[in-house]
Amino acid sequence: MASRQLAQLRQLLAAVLPANRFYRQKLSGLDTTITSLRDLLRFPFTTKQELSDDQRAFPPYGSNLGRPLAHYTRFHQTSGTTSLPLRWLDTPESWQSMVESWKTIFAAAGVRSGDRVYFAFSFGPFIGFWLAFDAARELGCLCIPGGGLGSEGRLKAIIDNAATVLCCTPGYALRLAEVAAADNPGLRSSRIRAIIVAGEPGGSIPATRRLLEQLWPGARVFDHHGMTETGPISHQCPAQPGLLHVMESAYLPEIIDARGNPAAEGDIGELVVTTLGRLDSPLLRYRTGDLVRAAFSPDSPCVCGRHDLALAGGILGRADDMVIIRGVNIYPSAVEDILRGFPEIAEYQVKVDQSKSLPELLLRIEFIPGCAGADDLVKRVQTRLHTAFNLRVPTAVAPPGSLPRFEMKASRWLVAKRPNQVPT
Repeated sequence: MASRQLAQLRQLLAAVLPANRFYRQKLSGLDTTITSLRDLLRFPFTTKQELSDDQRAFPPYGSNLGRPLAHYTRFHQTSGTTSLPLRWLDTPESWQSMVESWKTIFAAAGVRSGDRVYFAFSFGPFIGFWLAFDAARELGCLCIPGGGLGSEGRLKAIIDNAATVLCCTPGYALRLAEVAAADNPGLRSSRIRAIIVAGEPGGSIPATRRLLEQLWPGARVFDHHGMTETGPISHQCPAQPGLLHVMESAYLPEIIDARGNPAAEGDIGELVVTTLGRLDSPLLRYRTGDLVRAAFSPDSPCVCGRHDLALAGGILGRADDMVIIRGVNIYPSAVEDILRGFPEIAEYQVKVDQSKSLPELLLRIEFIPGCAGADDLVKRVQTRLHTAFNLRVPTAVAPPGSLPRFEMKASRWLVAKRPNQVPT
C-alpha cells in the first residue's frame, strides 16, 4: 500500500506543481522532493479558510485548478452550514476517480448488479449522492432518483419499485420511517436490505443505528463519510459496524493533535487527508475538521482483512461543533447517542444558551404520536444526560410535528449568544 501511495503522491505533485496556481504559490520555496511518504510532513496544511479566501480573490472558482476551465464538467458546492459555500469543479478524470471510490463503498455494503438503489436526495448543488448515482449505474444497478418528491412520494416509489438499497442521511431515514408509521402496511412491505447513510454521524452512533434497523425491518445500516472538497473518504467496516475504514487507495490520511503534530496512538485528533486521485482539483494535507481516533495500529489488519486506517466510532465530532458547558466538553454525537436510545423520541432540538455567565443546554423533545407517560420519559431523559455529562439539562416537550425535519444535513443544534438572538 505504501509503495502504491508513494507513486500516486509523486504523480499528484507532478500534476500540481507546474499548473496549479494555488499550490504553486503555497509551496513556493519548499523542497518538494518526495522519497518517502514521511516527506509529505514538510508540506503545510491546507485549510478551508485558505480555500475560501482564494475563491474570493479569484472568483468564482479560485485558483486551485490544474487545467483550463473548459476541461471541467462537474460543479458542486459545500452546504455552507458553518461558513460561505465553497464551489468545487471536477474534470471527467477527477470525477471518475471518486466514482471508483464509491464503487468500493458499494462493494463493502454488499451492493451488486441487479440491486435497485433509491436515492432520497434532492440532487441540488450539494455533492451528496451524485457520485453514488454514477457508481451504481456503472455497477449495473437500477438507479431510482427521488429528487422533487415529498416523503410520501418517496416511500411510495421505494415500495412500488421494490427498491433494495436506500441512500440518504440517517435523519431522513428516520423521517421516512416516521411518515411510514402512519400508513398500513408501512415499511413491512419494504424490500430495503441496506441503508447507506452519510452527511451526519448517525450511522456510526450505536443507538441511532439500532433504531434505524428496528424501524426498517430486515435492513442493515451502512455508514460512510466524505466532503465536497475531498469526495468519499471512508466506509463502514463490513465486519464491525461503528468502524470506518479510510480508502487509502484514494487518500493519504493523517491524524493530528491540536498543535498539528501526529496524534499519539489511541488519542482523538483531527483527520487530515491528501487526495491522491483528484488531480485536477487536489488537496494536500487538508484539515477536514473531523475528530477521529485510530482503532488499532496500521501494522495490524482489521478482522475484515483490510489494512486501511480504521476510525473507531466513525466521526466522533467536528472541531467546530464541540461546546463547553460549565467546563464539560460536549459533542452533538454524544447527545444523539443518548437521545436515540429512547425510541419514544421522534425528534429533538438543542439550544446552546450563552447569554448568561454560565452557558447551558436547553433541550426540546418531540415524542411519537400516542406516547404515554411523557413526564416520566422527560425525567428519564434528564437522568441519562446527567449521568453522562454531570449536567442538569432543562427539557421541554414540543408539540407533535413542531420540530424541523431534515432531508440533508440536520441542524438540530442552535446557538444563542444574546437574549435578543435566542431562536424560537
